[in-house]
Formats: sequence, structure tokens, C-alpha cells
Amino acid sequence: MRTFSLLKGQPVFETRSGTRIGEISDLCISGTGKVNGLLVKKGVFFKQTFFLDIQKVAAFGWDGVMVEDTKQLQKLKKNPEYTFNHQHSIDGMLMLTKSGESLGLLKDVYFQEEVGTIVGYEITDGFFSEITEGKQVIQSGKPLAIGKDAIIVDVNENLPTGEPKEGEDRGIVEFMRSEFK
Repeated sequence: MRTFSLLKGQPVFETRSGTRIGEISDLCISGTGKVNGLLVKKGVFFKQTFFLDIQKVAAFGWDGVMVEDTKQLQKLKKNPEYTFNHQHSIDGMLMLTKSGESLGLLKDVYFQEEVGTIVGYEITDGFFSEITEGKQVIQSGKPLAIGKDAIIVDVNENLPTGEPKEGEDRGIVEFMRSEFK
């Protein structure tokens, strides 16, 4: 499991030659909340954006993303349905429960790299709220809808990054502790 903020800016390497071919600039997200691929910036002076299907990634390392061949990067022909922080951005979008309760604004996503499933959303109510209450993570199987003005989610849990409630899954909480010490 990984957050987009940890993945952004990571280099992409070709495993055959060891050549650095670009860096991760964004996520391509479907309206059903699945990460379909990565946007990779390639070039020195005139950077071009390429699409890398998440299924074609050989490995997600902590220091780089590995692909078998540069041919797996495809020139971006049409804009993705949603991205995290470029066109059709979901960064900073209002998050609501399906019962209409405001959860806060989206700050980051947690996803399973191998399959592209978003499993959690880091939300914020603002800088001062983060200082006093800490970061909040919403766990949800998938959003019910990503729309023009809000993301509607079916909430499983609403966990601050402190102690989980008794009997709750500790996965995201433990991940957050290990990453943000």
C-alpha cells in the first residue's frame, strides 16, 4: 500500500538497460475510484507526459518505479477521466458520506500498487485542524461517485492516525505511523 504523495516525483527506470526514463507526475483515476495508470513526465527541456498502465509496472520500489521496456509508456492522447492534481483534479475536493455528512477535503490517497485499488483517503479540515487533531484517514472500498463538486464515499471507518478502535484493521494506521515518524 502506498500514498500518492510518496510516489510523486519518483524516477521511472527501464529494467533492461537501467536507464532513467522519466518521473511520476500524477495518477490516472477512473470515476469508480480505481487507479488505471500513472502519468510520467519525460524529457529534459520540453517535458512530455506519457501514460503508464498500472498493470505494466514491473515493480514499485521505495526509490523508483521499474518497467520492462520504454515501449510501455504511451503518448497521452486523451485526458484521463480524473487525475490527482492535474486536469480533472480530485486534490482538495470535498468528501461526503452517502448520508450527506461532510468528511473534509481530500489531501492524499492510499492505493494498492499492484492492482490500483484505492483503499483510503487522507482528508483535512485545514492546517490548524491537522495540528490539533492529526491526520484523518477514511477507509472505503471505492467511492460511490467522483463528481464535479464532491466525492461521495461509503465509509467503513473514520480513523485518525492515532490508535484504531478495538477490533479495527490496523493496516493504514500502522502504515501511517511507519511513514510519518
